[in-house]
Amino acid sequence: MDPRAQDVLLCDLCETDPLQYCCEHCDINLCTDCVSKHLSDSSEKHKIASYHLHKKFTPKYSKCLKHADKDCEMYCGSCHIPVCTTCISSGKHKGHDISDILEKLGSNKQRIQKDLEELENEIYPRYKDISSAVQTEKAEVETNYEKLATTADQQGEVWHREVTATVNKRKADIVETKTKHLSLLDKHADEITHRMTEINQVILEMKNILDTNDISLTSTYRSRNNEFNKLPPKIKVTLPSLYLPTINTETLNEMFGSLSSLSVTTVKPLLDEPRLIATIDTEYTQLYSVSCLSEDQVWTCGYNNTMKLLNLQSKLLTSIQTKSGNEPWDIAVTRDGDLVYTDFINKTINLIKNKQIQTVITLQGWRPLYVCGTTAKNLLVTMISDDRKQSKVVRYSGSTEKHSIQFDDQGRPLYSSGPFTKYISENRNLDICVADRSASAVVVVNQSGKLRFRYTGHPSNTEQSFTPVSITTDSQSHILTADRDNHRIHILDQDGQFLRYIHCHLEFPWGLCVDIRDNLFVAERDTAKVKKIQYL
Repeated sequence: MDPRAQDVLLCDLCETDPLQYCCEHCDINLCTDCVSKHLSDSSEKHKIASYHLHKKFTPKYSKCLKHADKDCEMYCGSCHIPVCTTCISSGKHKGHDISDILEKLGSNKQRIQKDLEELENEIYPRYKDISSAVQTEKAEVETNYEKLATTADQQGEVWHREVTATVNKRKADIVETKTKHLSLLDKHADEITHRMTEINQVILEMKNILDTNDISLTSTYRSRNNEFNKLPPKIKVTLPSLYLPTINTETLNEMFGSLSSLSVTTVKPLLDEPRLIATIDTEYTQLYSVSCLSEDQVWTCGYNNTMKLLNLQSKLLTSIQTKSGNEPWDIAVTRDGDLVYTDFINKTINLIKNKQIQTVITLQGWRPLYVCGTTAKNLLVTMISDDRKQSKVVRYSGSTEKHSIQFDDQGRPLYSSGPFTKYISENRNLDICVADRSASAVVVVNQSGKLRFRYTGHPSNTEQSFTPVSITTDSQSHILTADRDNHRIHILDQDGQFLRYIHCHLEFPWGLCVDIRDNLFVAERDTAKVKKIQYL
């Protein structure tokens, strides 16, 4: 049994819940739930009062600071202090909110009881859950760092094997080169030895002639000195050396691999009920895209050739027309705070910097659709072929194409064809998320372009079919997609698991973006309003 239960006075009826009230006529103590049950007995008169105001309760009054011989039996709500009757009669509290101190005591104790119950039953258990989660995460951290150390050891073993193999290869090369060198020298030595043998033979023959008077031998003598004077060439083979480059520590570290930096993210729980914070009237006929410049300024584009920068009070701060006069297909604010827009008709991607428009990419055979900036300050662009039969995602660094994503591992198209909406966003884990409206799916690939999952709506959807027209991501790696025909936003985790809907009386939600504080901005197509919503 919990020892604290011995200090808790329980209801006389249910004998389980703490008492808070009493019936003075029946002399019975009651909890909140049992008050209505007790009053249902109309055969008796009842007088319900706070337990702390009951006649059995003996109050302990404090002494008045101004009148030491008086008890503070009253409470001044205006001054927020207990007072005595002399203080009241003195007129110093004339017109103030005066009440009986026991009533104030009772209401305060009720509030304290309520706070106590909230602390014990709701707040403290949440702290316990968070504490448990921290302990679990600590255990996961220990396991993870052990794995990292093991991986480093394994990489070291691989390097040791490679280094040993390389050293053995170099030693074998040395032996082979040495053998060739000695072979050359041996061959040259053999040639010299052969010529020396010939010279010795000639010397013997010449001495023999000189020792005899044989005219025949003397007359047939032919000198070979000129022949032998042509000495054999000296062979000089340059000794090989082993080139030992200076070990570059930075290069070595890069080759070995590096440990990613420690990233600490504050976990923000989802609100049970998202809150509408502000509404911006853009005055477009139809509104398509919104992109945050700051917490209180957003770029918008709609059914004309003008892009507008507005604040939360719907005040127009800046407006810029497209270079070609065509309406922009999509807009995005870059990491540097510049604005990018796509021109479907002109097949260009354009950058606006200091109100100057620069065409940075002109496509051939393809038309740009939607665009987003990345953490690496690249651009991700969805596009469709001129014949409307192919779609793909392309990553650009400046005007240079770095990567094209079009097919899965089996060679099947990742994205549907057709000139429908294909909004794009990069998640915090570097996944690339596309709202493929004509496929009725959110398609998510990793940064290499490998398919991770497709989200085709939640089973609870019993209204219109899932129609994802736009997409954005937040600091928690949530994926948020606008379900146009069902007038709501789907919130997914980074692995595609459905978490919650956002409704907030949305009407045809279209464009989406989040600011640095994870407030959601929703562009409603037909009302041409942008709604700022807090959902974390």
